[in-house]
Amino acid sequence: MLDLGTIDRTVDRPPYRQIADILRRHIERGRLAPGEQLPSEAAMIDHYGVARMTVREAIKELRTEGLVVAQHGKGVFVRSAPPVRRLASDRFARRHRQEGKSAFLAEAEAAGHVPGVDQIRVTNEPASAEVAERLGLKPRERVIVRSRRYLADGRPVEVATSYIPESIAKGTAIAEVNTGPGGIYARIEEAGHELARFTEEVSARMPTPDERKTLEIGSGSPVLTLVRTAFDTKGRAVEVCDTVKVATSFVLEYDVPAK
Repeated sequence: MLDLGTIDRTVDRPPYRQIADILRRHIERGRLAPGEQLPSEAAMIDHYGVARMTVREAIKELRTEGLVVAQHGKGVFVRSAPPVRRLASDRFARRHRQEGKSAFLAEAEAAGHVPGVDQIRVTNEPASAEVAERLGLKPRERVIVRSRRYLADGRPVEVATSYIPESIAKGTAIAEVNTGPGGIYARIEEAGHELARFTEEVSARMPTPDERKTLEIGSGSPVLTLVRTAFDTKGRAVEVCDTVKVATSFVLEYDVPAK
């Protein structure tokens, strides 16, 4: 039986943090195994003699750290699969597209997750000043905008918005909800733009209220932002993708040659 320990009310550390510390140690030492359910709220309230909100704050802290996941109507469980490992030097490999897989699908499957995508929205809009500059377009030149949410085992982990010049995307599956096997990049190459390289800018911040709602995360959970620009073999920018990722759900890996 799991030893829930005790909390010390004479110290400055809040009870909810002490409870989180106890559960965290059990997870790190394997006493709570991947996929195993944590004690119920009622059990912890009774054991520690605290309010329900105190227990929920402890669980929230562990969720923010990516150690546990909550399943509606079932309880809270130790996360059973590792974060999605995003290997930049491999994720855009042509072989993935030839196998009919998008980059996220290949990465999620490699990490043992069941990938998914929803909330797909496709529009035709004038490019913002920033997007136009990145794509080398004239101000307000039109782009196909594709926004979508990515899921791992049904859990939201990322939202992404791609901007593709209308001159490339119009009349192709890029302008449709379903882009077909291999995703956007397969269709861009079919349109005559063989991809040559990508640039990425990565930063971290706290999420906006809309992002918290879409990604189903708490206000204390940070996100990673990644802006990627894809270039073809002639040096033309053919796509800009603005991505917001749940920080605890990803490991970003880069293989950089020492030239």
